Amino acid sequence: MDPIHSDVTIIGAGPAGLCLARALSGAGLRIVLVERLPEDALRAPAFDGREIALTHRSRTLMQRLDLWRRLPVDEIHPLRHAHVFNGDSPHAMRIAADSTGRDSLGFLVPNHEIRRVAFEAALDSNDVTLLASAKVVRIERHADRAEVHLDDGRRIVSRLLVAADSRFSETRRAAGISTRMFDFGRSMLVCRVTQQEPHHDTAWEWFDHAQTLALLPLGRATPHGHRASVVLTLPAPRMREVQALDDEGFARDIAQRFHGRLGRIESVGERHVYPLVGTYADRFVAERLALIGDAAVGMHPVTAHGFNLGLLGVERLADEVLAAAASGADIGAGALLARFDRGHRRATLPLYLATRGIVGLFTDDRWPARRLRAGLLRASEALTPFKRLLAATLADEGRPGRRRGRVAQAGD
Repeated sequence: MDPIHSDVTIIGAGPAGLCLARALSGAGLRIVLVERLPEDALRAPAFDGREIALTHRSRTLMQRLDLWRRLPVDEIHPLRHAHVFNGDSPHAMRIAADSTGRDSLGFLVPNHEIRRVAFEAALDSNDVTLLASAKVVRIERHADRAEVHLDDGRRIVSRLLVAADSRFSETRRAAGISTRMFDFGRSMLVCRVTQQEPHHDTAWEWFDHAQTLALLPLGRATPHGHRASVVLTLPAPRMREVQALDDEGFARDIAQRFHGRLGRIESVGERHVYPLVGTYADRFVAERLALIGDAAVGMHPVTAHGFNLGLLGVERLADEVLAAAASGADIGAGALLARFDRGHRRATLPLYLATRGIVGLFTDDRWPARRLRAGLLRASEALTPFKRLLAATLADEGRPGRRRGRVAQAGD
């Protein structure tokens, strides 16, 4: 069987892999996407309960890649304020969008809608080929090429291989890249609810005792109340107890956990539960290979920057590859990959480590930690410059390492 020849082979047709394929299109490159899921599941992804917080920079990149216009308008929810609570303390740190000069800190968009529009945009590109329902059984990397062997006997030969196959990436493991993996020992439940009290487009992060709660605002009020997404983080045994509740019992339980601040929970949607595991690859590259998305950095959701960092990696790698392609250089050269590795590590490691620290401090129920975080929140609330910096970070305004690259022309 003759091999399939490509310039770039991307393993994993999740949002990061699809966005990279779209970003590289239109530059004369042959791009192959390999995905084990069937095409129908990619074309119409199921609702998975997750709402993705997108920064302004991420929205701009999605506009350049022709994704943003494809999103349903009623599924784009502006995030105008954020409040951070600690236990029973009446003090909260309040962050407002107007401190950034914008009318929102960012936008909440359902994960399945991002996946859907990313698939549409990628497959609208004539130079992108999808191999769905395809399982990788072996990869080989050589000085001048990478080879991907599929379970049906097909072989793909390319100049650059990209792993975008989740934080538990089999491609990363096959390449011998070790990973810092941290199991937080907790599970996260996400569920859309309709609540009695208005949310005022405000997100809450509540580090309560023995649990973490979040509220994500989902647009305008309906005749039945105010829509929001509830996020509950608990140790696995306690999470199983919550999962066992019927809808009525779950609605009461959530209202009580929020100490009545949501009012009555009028209705609840489907509940989805995910284990919380953070990952950070020790290298983002190997010979003829680059890692993007969760295969490179799998974030804890508390800072809401997981997919934003994934898009940052897409932008950085695409800039390097497109520049090389335009000059006739090798798009899988070691020097190119080393620049990507250094740049993406500088952009992601501080936030990854800071997130680990925040989670460690704010989920520690010992008395000294509780006193320390209460004091930190009170002090932070009084420091206007700090809150402005935090707001700018949430909105991705002026983050170090930010650059305008060639992706602006991708897909044009």
